[in-house]
Amino acid sequence: MATTPGLAERAHATSRLAAAAGFFTQGFVFISLTTRLPKVQDHWHYSDTTLSLLLLMMVLLAGLGSVVAETACKRVDSAAILRTALLGIAVAVPLFAVAPDRVAFLLSMAVYGVSLGAVDATTNMQAVALEHLYDRPILPSFHGSWTLGGFLGSAVALAMGHLPISATGVVAILPLVVAFAPFLRRARESVELSVAEAPQVHVPWRPIVLVGLAMVLFYMVDTAAFTWGPQYLDKVFPTPSALVALAVFPYLLASGTVRLSGDALVARYGAVPVLRVGAVVACLGLVVTVFAPVWPVAVVGFLVMGGGVAVVAPLSFSAAARIAGSSGPDDEMDPALRHARLDAVIGRFNQFNYVGSLLGAVMTGLVGAGNLRLGFALPMVLVLGILPLARAFAPR
Repeated sequence: MATTPGLAERAHATSRLAAAAGFFTQGFVFISLTTRLPKVQDHWHYSDTTLSLLLLMMVLLAGLGSVVAETACKRVDSAAILRTALLGIAVAVPLFAVAPDRVAFLLSMAVYGVSLGAVDATTNMQAVALEHLYDRPILPSFHGSWTLGGFLGSAVALAMGHLPISATGVVAILPLVVAFAPFLRRARESVELSVAEAPQVHVPWRPIVLVGLAMVLFYMVDTAAFTWGPQYLDKVFPTPSALVALAVFPYLLASGTVRLSGDALVARYGAVPVLRVGAVVACLGLVVTVFAPVWPVAVVGFLVMGGGVAVVAPLSFSAAARIAGSSGPDDEMDPALRHARLDAVIGRFNQFNYVGSLLGAVMTGLVGAGNLRLGFALPMVLVLGILPLARAFAPR
């Protein structure tokens, strides 16, 4: 029996809320953990170099998780993969919190890394499929949900700043609950045919790579702020230990505000000018952070930086999906085939995320091993690369 328009709209709205909850959960858990890194470093007596290598391991495993999601989506839809990955996070976080030794702690980071990559890929698969159904820009608001989750995660980290690492385990409740949300399922018609044919459809990777390079630059800035921002306030300035999470808190506040209004901004001005103005603003924010004489000024720099780069990632996924979807006539494509193809493209496109994360998490730490001001000078310069790449986001 065909689904009536009213029922279809309600089903899409329910799936949209579920996907937003997935983004929210990922942001909440990720920021809850990264803002605890100074305490983790002290607890396990890790040097800055060791912490950088640990983050490198996690980023590489997240990339592996994204590859696993891309491969698995040829056989099952993104909803099932997302549920499994959220349950993986629900297992990893308590182990992270109460690990009795370094081996158990490393195992928790490994499980979290793979699960993080799978959640990263599948939440964006969900968002891209829903944006196609709505036929208007909605990716920025999904990423705004991620930022809102991260904002609340940083608030929780501030409130729990005086508590031991073991208290972080309560964070696992959220992914455990959200894992059972009603995510968007792939159309059931011709699913087997879709899965078989999806990899054979031509995808124009050259313009997608240009969009991906912009996303690399975004995640370079974004991950540097999340991973090394608290360390920056802790090491460079005499910041009270309970306030080092303020590196992330205002960054997320500005980023979330811009993302939640990003759908309207892009609809009114277009992606290209929004991206170019944002790149300049982000660079200025990093200038303020790098040359800040006192920690409150550095916090202002993080705030400006967050507003500048806020919509790069959602617009990147949206542009990649639009380019991939335009390589064949939509009216001749089975809905399940199109959904499967976009899942595969987004799963692979998500790898750009981890290239940027490597630059942000690892290079910032290694370059700034002796002086984190130098570490943040790297993204300060490279973020301007978004200026020439913005033209790749223009509708074709």
